[in-house]
Amino acid sequence: MKPGGDVITELMADHRELEDLFSQIELQPVDHPRRRELADRLTAELVRHTVAEELHLYPAVRKHVPHGAAMADKELADHTRTERILKDLSVDDPRFNDTIAKLKLEVASHMRDEEHELFPKLAATLPPETLDELGRQVRQARQTAPTRPHPSLPNTPPANRLLTPGAGLVDRVRGLLTTNTR
Repeated sequence: MKPGGDVITELMADHRELEDLFSQIELQPVDHPRRRELADRLTAELVRHTVAEELHLYPAVRKHVPHGAAMADKELADHTRTERILKDLSVDDPRFNDTIAKLKLEVASHMRDEEHELFPKLAATLPPETLDELGRQVRQARQTAPTRPHPSLPNTPPANRLLTPGAGLVDRVRGLLTTNTR
């Protein structure tokens, strides 16, 4: 994804990337090794996207959008369901295809809600400069976010702002060690 967009442009680009990853996974034969690689990448991208939204998008929605607290709470509940599904995602599991289908349905519903409800309300409420700044914050959050689901981490401020970057660092170190030992 090209950096530099406002928060809505950034997150919608993430949505398109996630849709593409789901499509690529669905195209792979059952025992193909690329499935594991794509499932790992999908997981990492979903977690990064989720963390960026939780750290920056939803606090802005709560603060600036009328009835934003209820909208943010609904989106956070979506994230919790997605994290639970991700935790069960394993290419070695005979239910992999069912789990991917369930995950895709959950993520598609969440993206639709954001794109048709939340994003237009946010755009109508905030000036372009603020949307641009939120886009910058989302890009920065994605760089330090975890790459694996951590359902036990808090998803609301201030605890998420303190603990999430540390989990991201641990995940990146674990990923480097795993890659170097294969």
